[in-house]
Amino acid sequence: MSISTKEARAHIEMVPRAGLGFFPTPLYKLEKMSKELGINLFIKRDDFTGKNLFGGNKTRKLEFLIGKAIEGKCEYVFTYGATQSNHAMQTIWSAVSNGLKPVVYLAAVVEPDEKDMRANLLLDKIFDAEIHIVRLKNGETFEEAEKRSFVLGAEHIKRLEKEGHKCMDIPMGGANDVGSAGYIAGMTELCEQATVIGVDFDYLYHSTGSGGTMAGLVAGRNLLGMNTVIRSIAALDTGEKYVSNVTELANGALDYLNFEPLVEEKDFNVDTGFYAPGYERPSDGATEAIKMLAKNEGILVDPVYSGKALAGLIHDARTGKIQGGSNVVFLHTGGATALFAEKEILGGII
Repeated sequence: MSISTKEARAHIEMVPRAGLGFFPTPLYKLEKMSKELGINLFIKRDDFTGKNLFGGNKTRKLEFLIGKAIEGKCEYVFTYGATQSNHAMQTIWSAVSNGLKPVVYLAAVVEPDEKDMRANLLLDKIFDAEIHIVRLKNGETFEEAEKRSFVLGAEHIKRLEKEGHKCMDIPMGGANDVGSAGYIAGMTELCEQATVIGVDFDYLYHSTGSGGTMAGLVAGRNLLGMNTVIRSIAALDTGEKYVSNVTELANGALDYLNFEPLVEEKDFNVDTGFYAPGYERPSDGATEAIKMLAKNEGILVDPVYSGKALAGLIHDARTGKIQGGSNVVFLHTGGATALFAEKEILGGII
């Protein structure tokens, strides 16, 4: 199946949506990076989404999620993440700007200093969110603390609903069928822009964590019949069921927009070779990539997500995994606030 962008837009416009972003986001060629890497490298600036200064890929998802919350007459919005979560911060500003009360449960991968709040956690405070820090117990992993935060959130929602309040529970990264529909819309936008500038993209590179962005991108590509190879650079340990879960997510997003399922596990290309030494832990490759993009193009990416994705792209260009002269688009998913986070996240950039 392959449909036009006009047909895709018609379906997208049928579901609830909050006006959070300014679209389309810019798409342009990085001339100096292209010359250095021997490819035609473009950047899609999804760090420019949103009415707030600090945008990112989550804003596309939140347009659909907050839209559904408003339609459902919710009063509270709950979500989860690490203490420096981009998703949590974007959920918070999206909620408060639409009259909703945000509540977040944040696992402390890096222990925050209550007297020296930084980056996204500082912004969460400024937006006056209700913040619950879930500190890791002795011997507890981030994943285990995450699961505990979900339980705490569910208990909190149950208490509020018992009192007569209506809540929306948004998963980490906005990674459900509603949120992932945001990147079917995003891929439709990219396809429209590519047509205008007359470029067929051979590859699209982006960072993946919870998987919602990747699910929407792949679903959108398949829906529109694009030939672009999507290479998703993992920012964390994905686990055994990651691709099967994201396949289900992609088809759920298609179903939400009233399309037939089009995505299979083989459609995903996930590279787990660049997240080490771990989530929210800096790497030499990401540090080099951040400095290279900053010095050549004056653009900042973060050490947690986009920096590691860009490191993967640079590696693939240098080793020939991306053929010379290929048209490549890098999806900048935001998160540069992490450059102002704790030293443990920032690493040795300076």
